[in-house]
Amino acid sequence: MKKVLIALAVVAAAPAALADVWVNPGFYSYHLQRDHGFNNVNTGLGFEASLTDTYSVTGGFFHNSDRETSRYVGLYVMPFKLGAVKAGAAIGAFDGYPKMRDGGWFPAIVPTVAFEGPRLGLNVSLIPTIGDKLHGAVTFQIKYKLTP
Repeated sequence: MKKVLIALAVVAAAPAALADVWVNPGFYSYHLQRDHGFNNVNTGLGFEASLTDTYSVTGGFFHNSDRETSRYVGLYVMPFKLGAVKAGAAIGAFDGYPKMRDGGWFPAIVPTVAFEGPRLGLNVSLIPTIGDKLHGAVTFQIKYKLTP
């Protein structure tokens, strides 16, 4: 927990070297297994701070599909760009899923497409199904740019 708070503080501090700093209220999940009663509205708080046009650090927490609190830290690697659209993956670590390492931290690579306007953006990600441990979904995360 201490490491997550430190990571969030670093991202929220937004040193001048960071081009863009975004904040998000969590995300909406469209689960691939529609009949399992998963939580689709994954509220929380997250930050994303650009290091370059390709790399951004991210961290936050959310109420996950199993109705538990999850935390995450990671790096967006978005090497493909066309106008306001970027594509790549989020590479990082998550916790809070009871059947995945007993709720402990686990690594993840999440394919992501980002649509970024002057102030508003949208990250769309594909979460894979991993047996009965992690539930597949397409997620939609609205974000607001804090920096000009």
